[in-house]
Amino acid sequence: MEVGCGSGYVITSLMLMLGGEANGAQFIATDMNPHAITVTRETMEAHGVHAELINTDIASGLESRLAGSVDLLVVNPPYVPTPEDEVGREGIASAWAGGENGRSVIDKILPVADKLLSERGWLYMVTLTANNPSQICRQMTKKGYASRIVVQRSTEEESLHIIKFWRDVNIEVEANNGVTNSKAGILDSVRSQIQRLSFWGSSDINTSTD
Repeated sequence: MEVGCGSGYVITSLMLMLGGEANGAQFIATDMNPHAITVTRETMEAHGVHAELINTDIASGLESRLAGSVDLLVVNPPYVPTPEDEVGREGIASAWAGGENGRSVIDKILPVADKLLSERGWLYMVTLTANNPSQICRQMTKKGYASRIVVQRSTEEESLHIIKFWRDVNIEVEANNGVTNSKAGILDSVRSQIQRLSFWGSSDINTSTD
């Protein structure tokens, strides 16, 4: 499942990488912008894949249906720090306007993700350094999640991270940065596929992975 599908590039790429619905998986993507839903549908049709597309804010109206059943949730939220009155506006600005510290939308998504994820579910979220990723990880730790920054990419203007979250009753907090990790590391094909996705579209970047 992808929240905030935008152009449909990410959900389409994941379906192609993971074999689409042929393996029995169900794919869902949401966006509050109806134009984004239209563009995502066109992107999917152009690549011969299909997912359930829903015009809604985050997962409004889907919580009961999907509670505890989402195995993979991918979110590239509006994370740019902006005035609060820009958050959720109509038009393209809603794609990046994140409010104070860029956290207004992120902080709304986290409790929804907690409701939707299955016991084995993984959340991958894109964040900006200004969003205070370590604080986000600590916030999720209180809900029983371990976390790890799996991709970091930097430009002259910003530093972006993809954070992976998963439920773990045996989590420990690293003393250095407050990011949590499972005592037994989780290596999986989905993480390698996530790392291949170009969330930012810029080739002039430095990349490091955990």
